[in-house]
Amino acid sequence: MQSTAVAERGAAEAGFGGYAFRDPGLLRLALTHRSCGTPNNERLEFLGDAVLGLVMGELLYDRFPAAAEGELSWLRARLVSGDCLAQVALAMEVQQRVRLGRGERHDGGARRKTILAGTLEALIGAIWIDGGLDSCRACIRRWFAGAIEATVTAPAERDAKTRLQEYLQARGEPLPAYEVTRAWGPDHARRFEVSCVLTLLDQPVTAAADSRREAEKRAAAKALALLAPEVGT
Repeated sequence: MQSTAVAERGAAEAGFGGYAFRDPGLLRLALTHRSCGTPNNERLEFLGDAVLGLVMGELLYDRFPAAAEGELSWLRARLVSGDCLAQVALAMEVQQRVRLGRGERHDGGARRKTILAGTLEALIGAIWIDGGLDSCRACIRRWFAGAIEATVTAPAERDAKTRLQEYLQARGEPLPAYEVTRAWGPDHARRFEVSCVLTLLDQPVTAAADSRREAEKRAAAKALALLAPEVGT
C-alpha cells in the first residue's frame, strides 16, 4: 500500500497542468527560480517565450480567419503579456510549486507577476523539449482557453493611447512621445495642442482638445489611423 502511495505521489510530482513529463528533471528545472542559484529556469523561460509566441499566433490565425494583421498582433500581445501569463499561472497554482530562494519566498516572490509569468514560460519551454510542438500546442490551448475568451470578448472601447502602445509593443517599436506644443484660452476654457512622435512616422501627429489627456488620445487615434486603420477604428 505504501509503495502505491509513493508511486502516485511521484507521478503527480512529475506532472503539471495536465501534462506528464517523461523527464521529471525538466519539470523541476522549469520550476526553479534564479534565486535558488544555478541551474535555474532562465534558459527554459527564453525558449518558452518563443514557443508561446509561435503557438499563440497559430491559434489566433486559425480561429480568426477574417482578422487583419493588426488585430491579430493586438490579440497576441495581450495574451502573451506578463499580466496575462501571471493570471494563467495563478489559476494553475504555479505559486504552490515554484522553487524560490529563502529570501525571495519570504518577500512574497511566489505571487510576484514577473516570477509567475517567467515560470509559466519556462514550463512551456520544458514541455517543448520533453514532448515537442504538439504537446505544447495542446497545453497552451488548454491553459489559455479562458484568457483567449476573455480577451476576444472584451469591450472594444479601448483607449486610443492603449491601442497605439500595444500596436507598437507587438512590433518591438519604441513607445510614442507626447508633448504639449501649444496652450491657449482662459483658465475655464483652456485648449491644448499635443504632438505625438513615433519612429514609424516621418512627422509628428498633432491634435487639440480641452484637456491634455484628451488631446493625447486624439493624437494617438490619428496616428493609429495612419499606421493601421483596422486597429484605429
